[in-house]
Amino acid sequence: MPQASSRTLRLKRIGTRVIAAVLLALGGIAVSVPFIWMLVSSLKSPEDLLVYPPALIPRAWRVQNYLDALYTAQFALFALNSLIYAGCTTVLTLLLCSMSGYALARLRFRGAGVIFVAILATMMVPEHVRLIPVYTLLKHFPFCGGNDWRGAGGSGLLDTFPGLILPAAVSAFGIFLMRQFFLTLPRDLEEAARIDGASEYTIYWRVALPLCRPALAALGILTFQWTWNNFVWPLILTSSDRMRTLQLGLQVFQDVHNTRWELLMAGTVMATAPLIIAFLLGQRWFIRGIAMTGIKG
Repeated sequence: MPQASSRTLRLKRIGTRVIAAVLLALGGIAVSVPFIWMLVSSLKSPEDLLVYPPALIPRAWRVQNYLDALYTAQFALFALNSLIYAGCTTVLTLLLCSMSGYALARLRFRGAGVIFVAILATMMVPEHVRLIPVYTLLKHFPFCGGNDWRGAGGSGLLDTFPGLILPAAVSAFGIFLMRQFFLTLPRDLEEAARIDGASEYTIYWRVALPLCRPALAALGILTFQWTWNNFVWPLILTSSDRMRTLQLGLQVFQDVHNTRWELLMAGTVMATAPLIIAFLLGQRWFIRGIAMTGIKG
């Protein structure tokens, strides 16, 4: 009887694993289909794109679409702008959110709980509600873009990299994520550093921050992905071609009367590739950071 029950339990475990593998495979296929369709469409000719019913395999593969996309739009400039925007925003977010999270998790001061609740409350405000106030604030930024000390007479930080980066340099979610991760770290190392005479800044920079690499990787990947794909804020803030990001640059392939789908798909593939590469490089740290970040109060 014990042997039969052990065999039954083993069969149940195998069946559970098979079902889980099948469900994960179906989910992976469902998620991959849009990317596969985008990749194949980027290699089709205009005639193959208009075939009905649509065919997955084109009659002729056109790698030339990628070169045409590069030459049609200022792709190098747009990609550089996106890299500066996303890279600087990510670096500032990691620095400021980790400092804020450490202060809220480790330093004891009056009002820390109230400040943390207020930060969480800002997450309930939709992003689009803040667009007009932030735009107005940047437009009337003193001593920038021809403005005087009252913020009048010029354009302020509009159509500039500081205007793109500063509003996204810190996030409530980033502070929450880093605070929760700092709470999971043991205090013994910090206390030992204090006994050795280390300052609070030294403890943060040399003791606590190196232990937070998983959380930093998770926050960095999420921030880079969000800023790289952001369309609305660059559309509102920028007005010149020299400041266009890659997502805005894809609009070059669309006009009122026609859309060059093969070039648009090729440009979209090139715009998506850096995100996939970044996630693959940081996948292990990303998953570990999300898994280790608890909800400890």
